[in-house]
Amino acid sequence: MPETIPVTSTVLPALPPLGVQAERLIELGVHEIAGLPAAEFRTFAEAAESAGAGEGALLAVHPDQAPASALAPLLHRDGKPGFVVTDMPDVDVFAPLETVALPDAPLYLLIGLDRGDQMANWSPDEALPALTAQARTPLALTEGIHWVMQQPAVLERNHCFMTIGSRLRKSNGALDARTPAIWISNGTGRDCRERRNAPKVGWCWAGNRHTWLGFASATARRV
Repeated sequence: MPETIPVTSTVLPALPPLGVQAERLIELGVHEIAGLPAAEFRTFAEAAESAGAGEGALLAVHPDQAPASALAPLLHRDGKPGFVVTDMPDVDVFAPLETVALPDAPLYLLIGLDRGDQMANWSPDEALPALTAQARTPLALTEGIHWVMQQPAVLERNHCFMTIGSRLRKSNGALDARTPAIWISNGTGRDCRERRNAPKVGWCWAGNRHTWLGFASATARRV
């Protein structure tokens, strides 16, 4: 494995309170995508805050309720909406790994988020066992999208992240070699110039290293 590198990004601002996060999701229409009443988001956030689980937590919608293809366009940067790369039409088939246990509930919380800058220039194949050894669990793709939705500053040039908690399992049982990531488009190739600086959902090979991609993870998921 490569040596870890120092974190060089700016300190990220704190996540908004859960009540504010709920209103943000409602404003973006995520409740409609999920087929849930807006009141359910508000009630969930209020209950979590009352239970003392709100500080530093991220409110997420289960991917079965709100898939990545529907959430990605809700991201914005420099006034440009997010998008999924054209060669990932199967983005919604990427599902959590067996070791990534999502709560059996439409809404849940992610605790202890970290962008994983210190693992930049590691491959996904190298990062996954290292995260497991640290008792951390990699984010699923939709969880990463929710993070950027609530905290846009988490996505910055040269400090973006992979969401290797989501993988595609092929018909023979083997994992597809692609691993999802969220970064900022350069507006080149099939992205088109109009998408320069837009948030981008794409993929990288599981065995490749990238100096500008960390590995987003959390310490826990709770309902």
